[in-house]
Amino acid sequence: MITDIANVRNIGISAHIDSGKTTLTERILYYTKRIRAMHDVKGKDGVGATMDSMELEKERGITIASAATFCQWKGHEINIIDTPGHVDFTIEVERSLRVLDGAILVLCSVGGVQSQSITVDQQMKRYHVPCIAFINKCDRSGADPFRVISQLQSKLGHNAVAMQIPIGLEINFSGVVDLLTMKALYFDGEHGEEVRVEEVPPELEEKARKKREEMLDAISLFSDELTEALLEGGPISEDLILEAVRRGTLARQLTPVFMGSAYKNRGVQPLLDAVSRYLPCPSDVENTALDMDHEEVPVSLSCDPEQPTVAFAFKLEDGAYGQLTYIRVYQGSAARGTTVINARSGKKVKIGRVVRMHADQMEDIDAVNAGYIGALFGIECSSGDTFISPGVNLTMTSMYVPEPVISLAIVPKDNKSQTNLSKALGRFTREDPTFRTHVDQETSETIIEGMGELHLEIYVERMRREYGCEVTTGHPRVAGARETVFIDGIKQGRIPKEFIPAVEKGFRLCLAKGPKMEFPVTGIRVVINDGASHAVDSSDMAFQAAARGAFREAYGRAKPIILEPIMKVVVETPTEFQGAVMGLLNQRRGMIIGAQDEGPQCVVEAQVPLAEMFGYSTVLRSATQGKAQFTMEFAAYRQVPVSIAEKIAEEVAQRKKSAA
Repeated sequence: MITDIANVRNIGISAHIDSGKTTLTERILYYTKRIRAMHDVKGKDGVGATMDSMELEKERGITIASAATFCQWKGHEINIIDTPGHVDFTIEVERSLRVLDGAILVLCSVGGVQSQSITVDQQMKRYHVPCIAFINKCDRSGADPFRVISQLQSKLGHNAVAMQIPIGLEINFSGVVDLLTMKALYFDGEHGEEVRVEEVPPELEEKARKKREEMLDAISLFSDELTEALLEGGPISEDLILEAVRRGTLARQLTPVFMGSAYKNRGVQPLLDAVSRYLPCPSDVENTALDMDHEEVPVSLSCDPEQPTVAFAFKLEDGAYGQLTYIRVYQGSAARGTTVINARSGKKVKIGRVVRMHADQMEDIDAVNAGYIGALFGIECSSGDTFISPGVNLTMTSMYVPEPVISLAIVPKDNKSQTNLSKALGRFTREDPTFRTHVDQETSETIIEGMGELHLEIYVERMRREYGCEVTTGHPRVAGARETVFIDGIKQGRIPKEFIPAVEKGFRLCLAKGPKMEFPVTGIRVVINDGASHAVDSSDMAFQAAARGAFREAYGRAKPIILEPIMKVVVETPTEFQGAVMGLLNQRRGMIIGAQDEGPQCVVEAQVPLAEMFGYSTVLRSATQGKAQFTMEFAAYRQVPVSIAEKIAEEVAQRKKSAA
């Protein structure tokens, strides 16, 4: 373990689906000698990528759960979290960025800035995470890294600056020109492990000189010394450039851009150099906790391992040896045999086994010091808990958790599956804050809720594989919003203040299942302006009941309508399938917002009711020979058409009849 905190980097690798995050991580682990052989993401060689340790990940060729590992590069220790690209698993990206100091934003040189790239960028902004960009797949047909840089500037608002230019593109991509040293870099050997440094090819000299001037002009804003050196016209030292780029990157006012092809083993080593040069070490980042003894005043934390401990549990995982709790230590240390306190529950916890993770493998260590990421065994806690030393009362701010968007009824096929279902749901809800479950009081069905069709499909499959739990599933249903404004307008004490919270609770209990077709209720403004109380008979329960009665009485007069969530759907397809893609969206009550050519690809954006998107991925693959992909995210709520509302009413009536 590196002891100098200045040489530690905690980074995430984030991107849109299929941009090459996991392949890039595999190359990084190989070049840093953390693994001895490289494997394919889809597991064609029977092994699969190191960071995709779950069987489902290897089969589908996607990352489902974020995975942590560490490696060393030129005297720097790099702790890496590889995150999923699918929006259904966005919580994995969210909680990873919550504890990381820097990130690599991976972009496809053909697809460019795509829909999930925008989502990831918003998450980085939320947690003030500096990043460098890596334009991957420069060997692909239609590759255009400078178009991607332009999109970084226009779509994401980044001050993106090329630090390299490619030597050739598509099938001719052979290396990069480093604009810092003005040298050409080629990657020789069976796996590109040997970096060969040559002079810039004559045909690229003029372009390289022009791009270097553009780079120096952009980064001079962050260094007065560099500005003076440029005005004097003398030679510019590498250290001056490095310092200016680092300063701009740490301030999130500059995004250095690198290029390569992870799959073809080109451009990864210079990216590792950039991680150690430009991304922050733990002490470069100001982290704060809230002082619970002094009205939650923010308190700056120190990377000093001798200070009282403050650690954040950001991910839980049930393994063969019990619950594994991933932590980031912000101050002090989490050492084996010491006692810490769970700030949420106030319970004392004795730390037993302490490990560092390498995907699904682990290495026992004595302690996780400030600035590091590790894991604890056998600790009872929840995701988002803070561990502190006795004698301090600090807590970290929690992470943002989005609300579920769809729900699904599941029924176990036999008694054994019923028992195992309880175990599976208990584990999955502890591990994933966006996966929720409850029992429908009328039908007694178990309802699971999640971020999308794929999200729930993965969990149902995991129930079967990991718990031997066979279940049948109902039709997916849209989860409604529950936003309500409650205004206390009581004057002259007509209702005692102590009963107002009970009135609000009574109204809010009506929102989960409204009188109209049992859907959740949203868009309600409740103003309580009069009432009465009795010195003996008034109680919290009585005021809750009165509020529910008032809600039911007013609800019918308010002429409620059924709303449905409308999703922003972005489909990326080869241009020859554009017509077919638009036709499929129209068939699903979709409204086409626009279509734009991005090289050989076409990007179609539409707004489609979520209820119509179930099963869309299969249909899209069939219509485009498996070449198109899509992402979707919530856009707005709109009124359901009359014909659809009548159909829903019939289904609800039929369900009630069956339940009776």
